[in-house]
Amino acid sequence: MKTEDELWGLLREADHMPYGSGQIALVEQIVQHADAGGFDELRFAARMQATTAYVHGGETAKSFVTFSWCRAEYDAHPDRFDRHAESLLLWQFKYMVSGLLKFPEVPLGRTRDVLDDMERRFRAGGHSLQAVYSYRHAVAAHVGDPAAGELYEQWCATPRDDNSDCVGCDPTSKVYHLVSAGDDEAAVALAQPVLAGHLTCAEQPQSILTSLLLPYLRTGRLSEAADAHRRAYRSLRGNLADLQRIGEHVVFCARTGNETRGLEIVERHLSWLDKAPHPQADMWFSAAAALLLGRLGADVLVGDVPAPELAERLAARARALSARFDARNGTDNIGLLIEARLHAEPIVEHLPLSAVARTLKAGVTAPAPPRPSDPAELLARAEELFDEYRFTEARAAWQRFDELHPEPPFALAVRRVEGRGRMAGVDHEPELAEAAFREAAAGHRTLGDELAALVAEARAILAPDAEERQEEVLAQLTAVTERILAIGDADARAEARLRLEYPLLALDRLDDALAAVDAAIAEEPDRPALRAELAGRRARCLLVLERFEEAVAAAADCREQYGRLGDPPPVALAALIHGHALANVERFDAAVEAFDAALGAAVERDPRLSALVGRARARLAAGQPADAVDDLVEAIADHVAHGEDGPAAILRFDLASAYDQAGQLLDAAEAAESAIDVLDRIGAQDHADRTRYLLSRIYRELDEPDQALALLETLAGNLDGFDNLQSRGRMLQEAAQLLYRADRDAQAAERFGEAAAAFEAAGVVQAELYNRRMRALALRWAGSIDESLAALAEADALIGSLALTVDPSEAWLVWHRAMLDCDAARVHLGAGQGDEALARVKGAAGALRDIGAFGEAVEADLLHAELLMRSGAPAQAEPLLRSVLGTAPKGSQSGQNAAWMLAEALEAMDRSAEAAEIRQLHLEQ
Repeated sequence: MKTEDELWGLLREADHMPYGSGQIALVEQIVQHADAGGFDELRFAARMQATTAYVHGGETAKSFVTFSWCRAEYDAHPDRFDRHAESLLLWQFKYMVSGLLKFPEVPLGRTRDVLDDMERRFRAGGHSLQAVYSYRHAVAAHVGDPAAGELYEQWCATPRDDNSDCVGCDPTSKVYHLVSAGDDEAAVALAQPVLAGHLTCAEQPQSILTSLLLPYLRTGRLSEAADAHRRAYRSLRGNLADLQRIGEHVVFCARTGNETRGLEIVERHLSWLDKAPHPQADMWFSAAAALLLGRLGADVLVGDVPAPELAERLAARARALSARFDARNGTDNIGLLIEARLHAEPIVEHLPLSAVARTLKAGVTAPAPPRPSDPAELLARAEELFDEYRFTEARAAWQRFDELHPEPPFALAVRRVEGRGRMAGVDHEPELAEAAFREAAAGHRTLGDELAALVAEARAILAPDAEERQEEVLAQLTAVTERILAIGDADARAEARLRLEYPLLALDRLDDALAAVDAAIAEEPDRPALRAELAGRRARCLLVLERFEEAVAAAADCREQYGRLGDPPPVALAALIHGHALANVERFDAAVEAFDAALGAAVERDPRLSALVGRARARLAAGQPADAVDDLVEAIADHVAHGEDGPAAILRFDLASAYDQAGQLLDAAEAAESAIDVLDRIGAQDHADRTRYLLSRIYRELDEPDQALALLETLAGNLDGFDNLQSRGRMLQEAAQLLYRADRDAQAAERFGEAAAAFEAAGVVQAELYNRRMRALALRWAGSIDESLAALAEADALIGSLALTVDPSEAWLVWHRAMLDCDAARVHLGAGQGDEALARVKGAAGALRDIGAFGEAVEADLLHAELLMRSGAPAQAEPLLRSVLGTAPKGSQSGQNAAWMLAEALEAMDRSAEAAEIRQLHLEQ
């Protein structure tokens, strides 16, 4: 059985845990042990903590029992409790009034009795009745009592005090009153100062943002409404206690044309109805889901149930619950409100919630088909368009040819068959392409054109998806190429040699591929466009070979040649290669210019997308994240419009990075979150984990440590292979650091230990040492004294073993030893071993100064001085503290701490005047 001190330590740990089942389980365990041990003060404190945990963790009904016990205990033994206990009990009266209303089986009279008791205690203690009027208003509004308006006025007119709801929650409740009264402008005006201020309550700002969804929409503040939804739902989605508010976000989606987004929310939280925090939340969420699902077609399934059918079930569930509330209340108010929700009409046809959605809304315009002409001219035009990489226009020209000339002369028919083969290649239909080229080859031979037949035959060899038989493809193509070289002109010979590049690249024979291109250039073809294409293909080979400077020069030459031809569409590919080569030599501004040119010339989708992505990444590298966002949004929207979820998800990682660098953290989080689900679904584990890590960092910047922690622990679980031990250790270490900063020390110690084990297995000794040191320190703060001493011994043993193999004067080893000494002093101090603590810290500051770690040395001196003060040696602490004051920056925390400690030391030595002078100087700074 745990000692009383250990149980108090666990209760402090629970206080820093996030609301939810984990915190509830720990507090319930503490209550059981406190009851078994007869620890009266702890029994009360643990139940008070349990009441808060139940209310905010989604188990409201349990809070009635713990609150009643605490109220009875307080009344029976008032002498045991201080003002803090009284204040907390008065605060929890508000939980009871609000909570009892949410259960239709609880008579209304019981709620009013609790309110009367609350008012009596507030009056007896001389407290303001502002909170009392607030909750009397809540009861009146619940039952539809007209007195709610008068109570609202009393509530607003009564001064606030420490028992009032926080500066965010109190106005939130007032906003709901104003919205129900139809005064949206007043609601928005009331909330603005709150949103502009500093909110520290666990329920804010998500609660007040949720209350503003409807007034923002009804007053035309659409961007504010979208932002409020995105910001608030992010904070609500992980907490069962917020199910009712989550329903308001479902309604928001249903009334703004965001049914798909609303469906995602419904599917995510529908199972919560089985464990709803209270019937009121069940009722309101059911009605919200019914409204949303009722807007979807029968082809949309939620699980295996058509959306309209499930909507009917949920509407019936909401109505049944509202009838129970109305029966309890003796009014029809709740039923009327539920019907209003079930029949709420859209306010906005479609409110885009992201930049990608806004871009998608713009739509895509297809190019117009070419005008009809002579069959031979039309066919020649289609071939010319294809050679210029205008595949969409080429397709349209060939289709027009088919419409106008369904039975062309044989010579044109042969060319048309070859055109089908070329388009089949673009469409990734290799079997159709090969068959068409072989048919064309036979037709050309019938016409007596052996060179054209050999070209078609070469194309047929290249057509199949022959990844596993590239050697065979190369052999066949080489044989055909030799025949073309024997009878073809310079252009034909250059094109034949150029075709050899494809299988050589596929076989990873990169130098041979470049040699094939160089041989084609050496043929000195007559056609300028072909010469330009050869220069571009040479640039591509050099880029693949990572000979970036040469690739830059070759691509620039290619662009210059195309420039002399009037920048035909193929210049887009040359500019693309140029941009990628420039980016690889970190000439990002020049790369952006090249991608600009590619976008200006590109007429087909693929090169345009490549240019957008290339330019975005160059802009990111050049420190232009806002510009990168625009490119990435457009590229993602294009992929989404074509149903390409995988590429869109991969690009959302880049978009999240761009938003992050631009300081748009909510947008960054949303982009990363939307990517992970898709990446997991398509099995892109590396991309998914990379995105998880980015998102964990974004969550930390958003001050959402629990979400960040969950991602880091998922990553640690994914990185379970031997090759990933170092990365696993890093994830565990970052998780431990998050827990440590949140004062969840016992959990932090566990993660530091797991990280140390991973780094030990990976052979990363410095990281192992850091984590063993931090584990000892975390255990000390968690109150696990014996375990912290044992962990310290492990860290000491490790650094001792290092001294046998590493030069003791190595700076990194000196640093780690000194830092371990400082933390060892803290551990010993926690164990009541003051002499051992002093012995460990004594030389740490000097060692740190010797290696130039002056900031750490200041902290070591402060710790040393503190220990001296504790041991009753203020005279020895004085020079250390004066040294810190002389070196710490003015106004720094270290300087302030040193000043106050020095003043205490001087007073201990009966030098009060000097102490006062030091304090005055500190205040002036």
